[in-house]
Amino acid sequence: MIANWLAIDTATDVASVAVAVGDRTVARAARGARQHAAQILPLVQEVLALAQLPLAQLGGVVVGDGPGSFTGLRIGWAVAKGLIQEHPVPLIVIPSMMAAAHAAGGRTVAVCYDALRGQVFGAMYAFGGDEVKTIVAPDLFTIATLRGHTRRRPDLAVGDGAERYRDEVVAWTGRPPVGIAALSPLAASLLTLLAYGGTRRPIEDPRVVEPEYGRPAEAQVKWEKSHGRPLPNPPR
Repeated sequence: MIANWLAIDTATDVASVAVAVGDRTVARAARGARQHAAQILPLVQEVLALAQLPLAQLGGVVVGDGPGSFTGLRIGWAVAKGLIQEHPVPLIVIPSMMAAAHAAGGRTVAVCYDALRGQVFGAMYAFGGDEVKTIVAPDLFTIATLRGHTRRRPDLAVGDGAERYRDEVVAWTGRPPVGIAALSPLAASLLTLLAYGGTRRPIEDPRVVEPEYGRPAEAQVKWEKSHGRPLPNPPR
């Protein structure tokens, strides 16, 4: 774990912030997607105060990548970008799904975030020591198509998508799904994953990088349908 780094994750219904100072991690979370905009900055201020870490001494910021909640991702990323603009430090991007898999504690974990329309944003990761391997990269699936992407059977599945399609998940894993709220704050796992190889998405310019949304926002789809052409410069 890298000291004096701050982590932010807002890809799910549970927003979390964590900071690593010395050999300890201070983390806080708030549940409810509609509260993300109001709660994320107070959470940042709270963990920095509890860790007694002045903002000027921040060493870097890691933010949870998508796919996930469109609005949630934009809120977390806006805060992360604002912090590095005010205090120029490195910005690192790690998938929120990988953080959820790490927090779940299994050796092989499937992560399913609810994407509505009968689909999930899904991924699968395998852990061993301080290494992580992406078995199935984050993408849009049904539970059946996610299962069909690998012969490997996960120890468990986590996320609101796994909970929504509980029967399919139990038939696949042999265990009940685990909700994000039952896990330790995902932001704390983001900090741990900083030390793992192969966890980061390359960033060319941290000022303009955008989350991996997984698919266009509903508003974009409606605009393009009504105008009969792609939306100019849509978010990624």
